[in-house]
Amino acid sequence: MPRAVHVVLMWKLLYNIGLLLAAPVVIAVLLAKPRCRPGFLQRMGWHIHPSDRQTTASPLVWIHAVSLGEVVAATPLVKALHERHPEFRYIVTTVTETGREAVEQRLGGIAEHRYAPLDFPWAVARMIRSLRPVLYVFVETELWPNLLWTLRAQDVPSVLVNGRLSSRSFGRQDLPVIRSLYRSILQTLTLCLMQSDRDRQRIVALGAEPSRVHVTSNIKFDQPLPDVRSHESLRQSFGLDEHEQLMLAGSTHAGEEELLVSAYRHIVKTYPTTVLMLAPRHIERADRVEAVLREAGFAVQRRSRIQGKQSGPRVIILDTRGELSRAYRDAVVAFVGGTLVPVGGHNLLEPAVWGIPVMFGPHTDHCAEVAALLSEAGGGRRVMGVEDLITSLEEWLGQPDTRHRMGQAARQVVLDNQGALTRSLEFIETCLRAAPSYSDSCVATGPGPLVAKH
Repeated sequence: MPRAVHVVLMWKLLYNIGLLLAAPVVIAVLLAKPRCRPGFLQRMGWHIHPSDRQTTASPLVWIHAVSLGEVVAATPLVKALHERHPEFRYIVTTVTETGREAVEQRLGGIAEHRYAPLDFPWAVARMIRSLRPVLYVFVETELWPNLLWTLRAQDVPSVLVNGRLSSRSFGRQDLPVIRSLYRSILQTLTLCLMQSDRDRQRIVALGAEPSRVHVTSNIKFDQPLPDVRSHESLRQSFGLDEHEQLMLAGSTHAGEEELLVSAYRHIVKTYPTTVLMLAPRHIERADRVEAVLREAGFAVQRRSRIQGKQSGPRVIILDTRGELSRAYRDAVVAFVGGTLVPVGGHNLLEPAVWGIPVMFGPHTDHCAEVAALLSEAGGGRRVMGVEDLITSLEEWLGQPDTRHRMGQAARQVVLDNQGALTRSLEFIETCLRAAPSYSDSCVATGPGPLVAKH
């Protein structure tokens, strides 16, 4: 038996022993968190969706997008695949409830939602057996060993789309013993479509086959650019007067709200018609955020409870799902969270597509290339703390022409970097040409005729 096979078997054994030992804790945590309880039986492989029990003639493509951000990124891809190949059935799995809601809102009638199985061997095996996919596509380096090992054993091609590896993740994984584990996982992948050269180099260093790794850029640039004139404003439902200016901080984390509120306290002295909106990354934190704001002495409103127009300096908490991307339309300036605290940042393009200038903190490892592009183009600005926030806000609020110019530069960055979706589709097409056969596979070297086995 080849040494590589011995290594994979060793890691399978060690990984699954560890997983089984951790199972009681994993299950207890899932049951303890209300947001993790939905779909629990499905996640454990103990419940199969009724429609998956029926044998259908349509080959199935399985797309995995862990949460809201990944679903947003994957939506144009799934729509394009459906348009090109309506003969396939599409299932999108997520881990979170926000992901499920996004699938149902954005992909209704195109794809069905399922909860992703936990990586227990029985859960993974049952999901694969019930879905019988001809292709597995997953977004942004969500690597689950048992799932990928089992798909490989079943000769189902696996394609990583929009792949990235943050410095923190790469640092944790770039150790000899860990690299051995990752090599056994990454060798199962048919294609790795990465966002940047940095990501390509990192995933190859961890053990991916170089000939199967390609740079296709970030498919988040390929979100359809909205037309302000064709989208209804949310200002009235936010209770804003026509003369008020909205400062929107999206996807914020604990520790950031306090800094933003400190900056806002200073800003309203000069610009009293400015209203701050905070959109916590995790809505279940809304009560805690409200308590912090009231303790700081601010008037607070919850988006879900606003009735009629309000007036005066205040902070609105966006405690509803699915409205953040649209809310940026009505902002004059935007801040994207997870960047003033060491999280790594969230989607900087959401405000940019509306032509809104973007602020972000120093921690942008998850969106490093986008942050650099926005900064270089003059459409975004990195702030290091409260003082920088105040300086930038005073400039942007007091100089509408500057603000407009920066917003247009941010939007142009999106336009100039589109094309990742088309490139990714070309690679995926090589896999779909082989469906529904499990015995064939897709090209590892690029779009074109099938020339290689999985």
